[in-house]
Amino acid sequence: MSKRTKPLKAIAGTQDQPLEIGGVAIECYVLEDETRVLSRSGFQAALGRHRTSKKHQPDDVVSLPAFLAASNLNPFISKDLVTASTPIAFRAPARGPIAYGFRAELLPKVCEVYLEAREARALLPSQEHIAAQAETLIRGLATIGIIALIDEATGYQEIRDRQALHKILDAYLLSEHAKWAKRFPDEFYKQIFRLRRWQWQGMKVNRPSVVGRYTNDIVWDRLAPGIRMELEQRNPKDESGRRLVRHHQYLTDDIGHPALQAHLHGVIALLRASSTWDGFKRNLQRAYPKLNKQLPLLLIDD
Repeated sequence: MSKRTKPLKAIAGTQDQPLEIGGVAIECYVLEDETRVLSRSGFQAALGRHRTSKKHQPDDVVSLPAFLAASNLNPFISKDLVTASTPIAFRAPARGPIAYGFRAELLPKVCEVYLEAREARALLPSQEHIAAQAETLIRGLATIGIIALIDEATGYQEIRDRQALHKILDAYLLSEHAKWAKRFPDEFYKQIFRLRRWQWQGMKVNRPSVVGRYTNDIVWDRLAPGIRMELEQRNPKDESGRRLVRHHQYLTDDIGHPALQAHLHGVIALLRASSTWDGFKRNLQRAYPKLNKQLPLLLIDD
């Protein structure tokens, strides 16, 4: 058993006014090292699970948390996810007892486990409602999305300084661009064409220039705080108005690309579910609000 470290102190939290997503109150905190956490009970509530009567385990226990402990989920759980699911001990503001929670970034990853298990028809009947809740959450939450929501709910965005912003950007972006690999699915553009009532002729035909502005609005303005401005500085246009590489070539493999793929997954779901362009834009702002604006804590309802 490893030696315990001193619990981190929460410097912002929602203990008095929990974050609400889809009518579920979720207790969340920002710790002194800037880790964002959901309380243990809040994490369970987000997944539509009832609270367990099991006592809190110390943070060095290696067993999986209750929401991942079912044996039928094992094939869909990576070693990295096992490591990431270790509870974090912390002290809530103005509270004495030690509390336990999970990193906020774990929530969309756990949702993916249930969705993959459902697609493989590996879920138990008692787990179907969790998969349904996971599908709802994954539309509106990506790794950076849940961080932004917690920052808004706790008020931490008001005290986040430029250094903290650089830390986020450094985690998302490479110092130099990587080799090109396709990152935007064809379906993303095909659905935009459908809602704009344009004729789709495939990816080999040049797209209208306005599609680039749509991509900035739909993706880069909503992926992470300040990321579009940073990308435009690192990847400027040349004299002909073209960029040397694609923006996504500056994203890191461990955080940047997974966040982009999770964001695109949710956006494409919104595009498919929308019957008009204006309706999609309204739902987009509700599910993925621009990070420099007030966050309407609502889930899509159409």
